[in-house]
Amino acid sequence: MKKLTLEMLAKMAGVGVATVDRVLNERGGVSPETTRKVLKAAREMGLKRLLSEEYRHPWQIEVFLSANVSFFFKRLAKEFADIAGGLGYRRITLHRTFIPESQPEKLAQYLIESSEKRDGIIVFAHDYPIIHEALKICHSRGVPVVTIVTDLPEAPRLCHAGINQYQAGRTAGLLMSKAVNKPGDVIMISGRVDYRAHQQRIAGFREALALRAPHLRLRELLSGQDQREVIRMLLEESLTRSRQVAGIYNTGVGNSEIKEVLQQHQLLGDCIYITHELYSVTRNLLQNDLLSFTLDQNARQHATLATHILLRHLEEGYQPDLYLDGKVALKIVTAENVD
Repeated sequence: MKKLTLEMLAKMAGVGVATVDRVLNERGGVSPETTRKVLKAAREMGLKRLLSEEYRHPWQIEVFLSANVSFFFKRLAKEFADIAGGLGYRRITLHRTFIPESQPEKLAQYLIESSEKRDGIIVFAHDYPIIHEALKICHSRGVPVVTIVTDLPEAPRLCHAGINQYQAGRTAGLLMSKAVNKPGDVIMISGRVDYRAHQQRIAGFREALALRAPHLRLRELLSGQDQREVIRMLLEESLTRSRQVAGIYNTGVGNSEIKEVLQQHQLLGDCIYITHELYSVTRNLLQNDLLSFTLDQNARQHATLATHILLRHLEEGYQPDLYLDGKVALKIVTAENVD
């Protein structure tokens, strides 16, 4: 590169010529923020030959995940770690932080702090005003945010990666209506009715069942607050009051407890049972023809899409479609296609 070009690039980036030289020749001693400015200016000048992977400053990305011990979030954490490893340390440094879902104030504070030192953020969060305020601060600082699993429609974000939760609920309702062809009761069980994803699944299931299965009576919703023993107790009480249970739909945790209660009431394998996620418990139930369907939201695709969308935005300035680019395909798993 000629000296004049170095000077032009330095002027465009608002730094000194020596700084440009250090960045382009990877000599170190330059902050991540300044490195980003120089590389951005270089891209705009068409100097792509200098920006191959081995010369890029590794992007610093923070992933905030639930400290929930459910299978899905354990799998999601592993998938992010695997993806970061596959991309290589020269391209991305991925930081994972686990925060209890019951502590939105803590998550909000971590988001604000992270926006001062990270290039991008991927976050699982619930719909709290304090989270919205934190994401506004991230946006004002130019830090792109990708939400995963549960969308935050009113918050500023680059993209959302996840399944359509309302569509998942409607799919469960359709499956129930097709599988049960005689009158009976259907019981809905949900870990949390105050979380958007569960609310959307419940609403979709209700609407699909009302439209497609007038012969089925939808019983009261059992809300277990993510406490397995509470789910067990509520289902036990509900089954004691009804002798015509034709179907069970569970939107969240508690499948081991549900299986045991259904077994005690001689309903396991006799009523239609639909739940979410494919893991050891649901796989075993499917293989033994005790679970009718499980709707899997594909943890790996969540992690892959969220990471690649964020990297493409950081490296190329790509502006993704809010929902289309991050749409995760819902998979219906039965005894015939379980793996």
